[in-house]
Amino acid sequence: MSLSVQKTTFFGIITEFRKWIMLILVALVLFFGYKYFSSKGDTLVVEYDTALIQEQIKNVGKLVVTEGHFAEVITYKDSKKYLGDFISFEKKAIVVINADVTVSFDLSKMKYDIDSINKVITVVEIPKEEIKIAPDFKYYNTESSTFNEFTGQDYNKINKIARANLSKKIQASTLKTNAKNRLLSELNSLFIVTKNLGWTLKYKDEIITSDKEVKQKFLD
Repeated sequence: MSLSVQKTTFFGIITEFRKWIMLILVALVLFFGYKYFSSKGDTLVVEYDTALIQEQIKNVGKLVVTEGHFAEVITYKDSKKYLGDFISFEKKAIVVINADVTVSFDLSKMKYDIDSINKVITVVEIPKEEIKIAPDFKYYNTESSTFNEFTGQDYNKINKIARANLSKKIQASTLKTNAKNRLLSELNSLFIVTKNLGWTLKYKDEIITSDKEVKQKFLD
């Protein structure tokens, strides 16, 4: 074989080798480029989903208030007796109480954890209901004497009796039930968002899988 033929063969091998090296380098660049951008895309999706979850919690995290009106009539009597039962001084009044009542859940106090890697949101604690009673007292047929006048202590007693009676009426009414239904509506909207995004909603250590379980687990 002549020298010129040997040189041609050698350079041909070198050229072919370079082509393979370039093909391998291009393949590696494409592979790692795909991995980089696909992983970056996954991260962006997780961040976007997490932002949506946090926005939903922010929307849910408001004051859920249910209002009601109650009335109460009290006949208040008190007497002071002297010389045994021989002398008695009585004071009395008819008291009409109209009260505006609110039952509320401040969901901004809801405690939760977000696991963005595993796509799990865990509600740790639901705030307790807050009952506020705003009574308006009107006194009728008030009678007293110099020896047994109305004092601040009497008004405090009337206030205490009225609030106790109103609390019983509130417990027997549908006001608290209506407030809890509104609470469940807000929590259910959170469940729907997490489900649509492919996330898991948990309450404490239990997974919520349906609307029915929202009611069962959150009100236990």
